[in-house]
Amino acid sequence: MFLQFQFDKKSSIVVFLVSIFILVFLLGGYNRSSVEITVSDPLPPAPSQVWLLKQVGRTLGLLGYTSPLTNNWTCSQPRHTYFFPNIRAVFTGIPKSGCSNWIEFLLRAEGALHQKIDPTEVYKIHTTFSEPYRMFQQVADRANSAEKRGHVFSFAVVRNPWTRLVSGYRDKLSAEVTQGYSFDNLARKIVQKMNKIDNITNRSEHPSFNQYLRWIVLQDDLQNDHFTPQHLTLCFPHVRYDYILPLEHSPALARTIVEELHLNTTGGVLGPYNKQSSDPRLQSTTLLARKWFSEQEPQLIEQLYAIFRADFAMMNYSNFTDPYFPFPIVNF
Repeated sequence: MFLQFQFDKKSSIVVFLVSIFILVFLLGGYNRSSVEITVSDPLPPAPSQVWLLKQVGRTLGLLGYTSPLTNNWTCSQPRHTYFFPNIRAVFTGIPKSGCSNWIEFLLRAEGALHQKIDPTEVYKIHTTFSEPYRMFQQVADRANSAEKRGHVFSFAVVRNPWTRLVSGYRDKLSAEVTQGYSFDNLARKIVQKMNKIDNITNRSEHPSFNQYLRWIVLQDDLQNDHFTPQHLTLCFPHVRYDYILPLEHSPALARTIVEELHLNTTGGVLGPYNKQSSDPRLQSTTLLARKWFSEQEPQLIEQLYAIFRADFAMMNYSNFTDPYFPFPIVNF
């Protein structure tokens, strides 16, 4: 099943009205009081591929993409899309959406990586080992040629925008020590810019979470794809994906990807995407997202939602006040 949708003007208007309703629904449940975390219900079932493709199709309409998608892998974001010829796979790795685990898994399946990677050297997954597979023009030409000879399976992984924003802050800009590579220079520039706006003197080298969010809203030239909407990293509107799966359901849906690629190994992609808990509702980034976003002004939340509305629509993602946050709301 391929992701191919065509929208006329009337359909686009309907999709836009639906998106406004979703916005009102999410923000209507927003309040600044503390959220009690008690998760006793079982994990929601993983959505079907039919639902996933229809949901992404609605998002394409929301973005105004009216032409049928093709499989021309000359991407506008070649740095984050990879072609693995031996296993005939194309993968777009969106930063802060579990892409490191998937790239490592695909490199091993391709036969390009055999050694164990220390957690402190995860950056090598994104540099030394994966560089030959990035979808720059020469690789894109090989992918397009392979597609003509037979289908190449393509997929990507997305994440709830609220938890992704928190993950990006913790890993790249905060003072917290993580296994990722921190953007220390960018952090200092954000502090300088936001302190000037706030008219304060602060020698901290790391922005507060509130400063970080307000910097996101500015959408200035300092931002990179760790903090911008996920749909901008996908190769829309030039290509179609066979599968776009939500990170929150990776343990269940990753099996489908492995089966589609006809692989005998599952590697490390089928476990929980966070080792602290197998339930995404109880993982540290989710809990912090609930707490930190509930402390922000409603106007800031509205501004952020407007920026990331297509990402929310892509999987009909829940708000941070929802009991099932950060899962998609499948039966909305």
